[in-house]
Amino acid sequence: MSLHSFGLEPLSCHAWNKDRTRKSNSYQTQSFILLRWLSKHIKKAIRSTVLSLDWHPNNILLAAGSADLHCRVFSAYIKDIEDKPGPTAWGAKMPFGECLLEHKECGGWVHSVSFSPSGDQLAWVAHNSSITVADAAQGKEVTQLTTDLLPFLGVLFVNATEIVAAGHNCCPYQFSYKAPNTLEFVKKLDIPKQTSKGSLSAMQHFRNLDKKATEEDDNELQTLHQNSIMQLCVVSGERAKVEKYSSVGLDGALVIWDFKH
Repeated sequence: MSLHSFGLEPLSCHAWNKDRTRKSNSYQTQSFILLRWLSKHIKKAIRSTVLSLDWHPNNILLAAGSADLHCRVFSAYIKDIEDKPGPTAWGAKMPFGECLLEHKECGGWVHSVSFSPSGDQLAWVAHNSSITVADAAQGKEVTQLTTDLLPFLGVLFVNATEIVAAGHNCCPYQFSYKAPNTLEFVKKLDIPKQTSKGSLSAMQHFRNLDKKATEEDDNELQTLHQNSIMQLCVVSGERAKVEKYSSVGLDGALVIWDFKH
């Protein structure tokens, strides 16, 4: 794994290009605008701010988590521009804006959503410290696991059964899902402070000087990230077998993690 610092401003999200050679960041004190060749609105049923989005592998369905405590899956099929999609486990009829899933009991703001490699499962994390999977291949059955950790802000399928989530605990955690009612915590994904301190010492030294006018680092967390992780992204490998993924946080750092299958 590797850690990169981009200054002291919090990083709220990031995105890699197709071959992962370039990256864009979004800072909490700046704005970010994405222009696409076509603009259409999906307004149906959403009653508050959309906080997270993820495309289905077929590039037709779109998952959305929002501040109205709902998680939804919509069809974004545009009839006159795209080829007619085949049926999916989420539904066969997919006119633009059709809501194929609306889960109303998410337990809090839905901070992040992620489709599985097949697209048949959808994972999301909410502000009540829960991680949830809806399984379209099993009648859209929903399995929720509420943890004793601080709320997660990012979630990512790294293969067909394994999920990584991260947030206010400042490090990623691995979960496993193989079927309804089998969502389980696996392990914490970080390294002990004693093996990471060397790579952090220079950065932490200057951060302490800037923030506290002192060289003391007594408040250093036992994690690579020193503040909340805001987002997770795939760096290398396909979603069916992610080899590396990245995280950005409010500490202004980006960490690239290896995932061992």
